[in-house]
Amino acid sequence: MKLNEIRDNDGAHVGRTRRGRGIGSGKGKTSGRGHKGQKSRSGVSLRSFEGGQMPLYRRLPKRGFNNIFRKRYAVVNLSDLQLAIDDGKLDASKPITETLFCEAGLMRKSFDGVRILGRGELKAKVTLEVAGASKSAIAAIEKAGGAITLTAPVKDKEAKRLKRSSKSKKNKPAKDEAPVTKDKAPVAEEKPAEDA
Repeated sequence: MKLNEIRDNDGAHVGRTRRGRGIGSGKGKTSGRGHKGQKSRSGVSLRSFEGGQMPLYRRLPKRGFNNIFRKRYAVVNLSDLQLAIDDGKLDASKPITETLFCEAGLMRKSFDGVRILGRGELKAKVTLEVAGASKSAIAAIEKAGGAITLTAPVKDKEAKRLKRSSKSKKNKPAKDEAPVTKDKAPVAEEKPAEDA
């Protein structure tokens, strides 16, 4: 074999179809578009058009919504944390931040922060600085002698409930008190002037 004889295998390279180049090419005259009509023209968009009847995407009901304020957290379980410490990817003697989790390969991206969950067992004494953690995870970290700092604000459902109930109580009158009504002050009757 010589260099000038080297070529692709049959069918390895398919040439592009040249349209509108004579009837002998097989794609001449109408270029494979058929004869006239809407679809033979350019700029046609008939996607999801069903001949005038109500299209499927409008017939089906829409449910739910997308919360644009939703926070997305990367999740790390206690078992994963302990494994990373055992493998030497994380140093338990130093504070562990969200960037160190990514460098250790526990996640590719921290999104809106890291949330620690309580699955597994933690033996190492660690100091964590993360966005959030479950109650069981916080208890397990403190039991092992470690500490955790939460950077994201904690939502206290009980505090919210009490705040709502106190607001409603302010607006409602007490049972013993009579409801305050805005009556007009009584007008003094004018006495007829006596003749002197």
